[in-house]
Amino acid sequence: MLPKSPSDPMPPVFRFFHLFGFIMCVGATAARALKTVVQGILLSSEGEKLNSMNLLLYMAPIAVVVLLPATLYIEENVVGITIALARQDFGIVWLLLFNSTLAYFVNLTNFLVTKHTSALTLQVLGNAKGAVAVVVSILIFRNPVSVTGMAGYTLTVIGVILYSEAKKRSNNSK
Repeated sequence: MLPKSPSDPMPPVFRFFHLFGFIMCVGATAARALKTVVQGILLSSEGEKLNSMNLLLYMAPIAVVVLLPATLYIEENVVGITIALARQDFGIVWLLLFNSTLAYFVNLTNFLVTKHTSALTLQVLGNAKGAVAVVVSILIFRNPVSVTGMAGYTLTVIGVILYSEAKKRSNNSK
């Protein structure tokens, strides 16, 4: 254990923990799970059944209404900077359009996966994707990973494997 300085009343273990960050992380995880469960219900329930395209049609404007004001507030002069970049190099407009198209297909794919599997499967796949992204970033970019981070990613992979095995057993028993 590291020695405590007289000016630091907090034990060393808590210097790396921020309550606000923790609350935001738990809130974001809960919101993501809620969104996935609601889209699963909308895509599969008989009374409110929507197809993936219609659900995307309804959800995209809501996302714009929530995210656009937040972006304009948080990102200083984002519109002016974007216009200046577009005047310098019009290629940025094509990159933005390409990025928007990819986002569209990612959302459509998420809806299709949710419709044909379940909301829980989509969440597990999202966690697996995060672990794979970290491994790729370590291999390609040589990004450092702490022992705590490595333990978290290992736990994530173990959870994905356990879920996969439980799903196989559940399908075999039917």
